[in-house]
Amino acid sequence: MKNWKRQIVATAAAVLLGLGLVGCGAAKSESTAASSAESSAKESGSESTAAASAAESKTDTDTALRVGALKGPTAMGLVNLMQDSQDGKSEGKYEFSIASQPDEVASKLVSGELDLALLPANMASALYNKTEGKIAVVNINTLGVLYCVSGDTNIHGVQDLAGKTVYTTGQGATPEYVLRYLLKENGVTDCNLEFKSEPTEIASLLAADATAIAVLPQPFVTVAEAKNEQLKTAFSLTDAWDSLNNGSRLVTGVTVVRKDVLESRPAEVANFVTEQERSAATAVEDVDRTAARVVAFGILENEGIAKKALPACNITAITGEEMKKALSGYLNVLYEADPKAVGGKLPDDAFYAVTEAK
Repeated sequence: MKNWKRQIVATAAAVLLGLGLVGCGAAKSESTAASSAESSAKESGSESTAAASAAESKTDTDTALRVGALKGPTAMGLVNLMQDSQDGKSEGKYEFSIASQPDEVASKLVSGELDLALLPANMASALYNKTEGKIAVVNINTLGVLYCVSGDTNIHGVQDLAGKTVYTTGQGATPEYVLRYLLKENGVTDCNLEFKSEPTEIASLLAADATAIAVLPQPFVTVAEAKNEQLKTAFSLTDAWDSLNNGSRLVTGVTVVRKDVLESRPAEVANFVTEQERSAATAVEDVDRTAARVVAFGILENEGIAKKALPACNITAITGEEMKKALSGYLNVLYEADPKAVGGKLPDDAFYAVTEAK
């Protein structure tokens, strides 16, 4: 099977949700991914078997692949393919749906209502374990979206957080695990983490006190900096992770497929992965057009914010052995912090699918 080695780092942004903007790394998506995955699988119960059987009877080449994504960077990477599909210009046939919360997408995947889904990386691992290996990951679609923000000009890297208080979200979940891992690896033992339930709370703190230090996901970073000119992005947690040179990557989102679909429609799945990669490439090459499409598909209401946040959200297309090495290393870090974060155990090799280009 062909192993795509070329990584396309694109940029993407987020979604206006209620009173605040929520990206792929926002509070609920980050803090409840693993538990939501387990709940989704349980709620499906016996219905998932019946739905899956019904889905299997509709796997001819005239049936569109049903793809679910989250509002935020994962969906941003798809908008160009979504537009091509809508215009009848895509090679494959697709039905796209966008949801606000990852548990909604996971539930539909488990029940057989979706064929592929773009999910938080640790939720994908939890679903794999819960469904006893009935899904597989075909690519990493989003790298890290967490950034350290402050008006304190002395903060440039993880080591500068020594003796400081840092506000963040996701206690007992991915943001905490990632931040504590980076602090440990950089020898910082006296950083105080103060957790808030929502990124909007932290944004308000920063608006009132620019000297405060926070770790936020995009697009909250862009929004916070727009409200207070003294705030600056101190450093990217993705860059800090990469500087450790451990072979893994800081991963936010992955694309998974039901294995019955992968087995019955391998060429179509491989073609989707190829077209998804092209969509991400277009996003980085034509930010203005992509931002307009983000608004058109209801992922974001403000095109200006989308354009500003795009360069800081990492949409990518990593597949094959490179995907496996990057993702398995990341999941291992989460597992060592708390096995429940990845569904109780690390996924085996069958979790990582290598597809062929059409």
